Amino acid sequence: MKRSLLLILCAMLLLLTACSAAQKPAAEPTEATKDEAVITSARPEDNAEVMLPHYRYTLNGSHEVKGRQGVCSEGDYYWVSGSTTLAKYDKDWNLIKINEDPFKGYEIEVNHIADIDVYQNELYIGAEYFMDGVGKNIQVAVYDGDTLELKRTFPFEPESGQLECSGIAVNPDNGTVWMCSWVGEESGRYLYSYDLKTGKYNGKVHMQMPPQWLQGIAYYNGCFYMTADDGTADDKEPDHLYRTQIKDGATDCIVTLERTFDDVTLQGEIEGLTFDHDKNQLLLLYNRGARIVLGMPKGFYDGYDHEISEVFAYDMAARS
Repeated sequence: MKRSLLLILCAMLLLLTACSAAQKPAAEPTEATKDEAVITSARPEDNAEVMLPHYRYTLNGSHEVKGRQGVCSEGDYYWVSGSTTLAKYDKDWNLIKINEDPFKGYEIEVNHIADIDVYQNELYIGAEYFMDGVGKNIQVAVYDGDTLELKRTFPFEPESGQLECSGIAVNPDNGTVWMCSWVGEESGRYLYSYDLKTGKYNGKVHMQMPPQWLQGIAYYNGCFYMTADDGTADDKEPDHLYRTQIKDGATDCIVTLERTFDDVTLQGEIEGLTFDHDKNQLLLLYNRGARIVLGMPKGFYDGYDHEISEVFAYDMAARS
């Protein structure tokens, strides 16, 4: 009898303990476990490192330049491209040299230079024939950084599906050259890769959440940064900077919003970009004053009788 009573009491005690444990709320995850979940998740939307901006950008000033398309930086110099010009500046933005007839030496007709890049004192340029939103005769061209004259061109791959070239970037880490397209639909959803030494076409990478109306591309610290003319100037909407990282062998990449440019002089047309490694700055080319229709200037806004091209310098600080 005593033994049976003891067994009953033990069973009741075990039952009460189990109920208490079931009613106790689960422990809140610690910051360490949260960080671990973010880092180890295969989904980009769960990864703060992927989805949040990498830097904070503080406007330092602006400089008016001769050229409305692109900008690049290396060593003690800056270069600026216009639709039909190439210009070289020192680090105080004093004009050193300008080439106002840069299309000598092409075997096919071109009339437009896009955003540019520089590597080992050679300018990499996306040249094409562009008219009213349509591009053809795309060329990957290399110019001398001192004379601003054409040196050679890459054989463009028409089977890539690229219909226009709005920007070009060199990735020195793996010896590649990348182009982006302003034209939308399929052409504008990809980035196109060529071998830096041979000019051979490597293939294209599909952007997930692709920006609209890409205008420039630059490579910096393992990532590609792209400008997009996705704000409507007539409605005073700002344009944006985007970021992506392309892993070796990848066929697609996630695109993230990096910066909204609501602090420029006047909302107009964003263009190319580059990074000044020595000054730790983002340099952004922006045009104001002209009305742009299908990529072509068509008259001016009130108060302007000509278009103004400016390079805005942004100091960069890594986000903690």
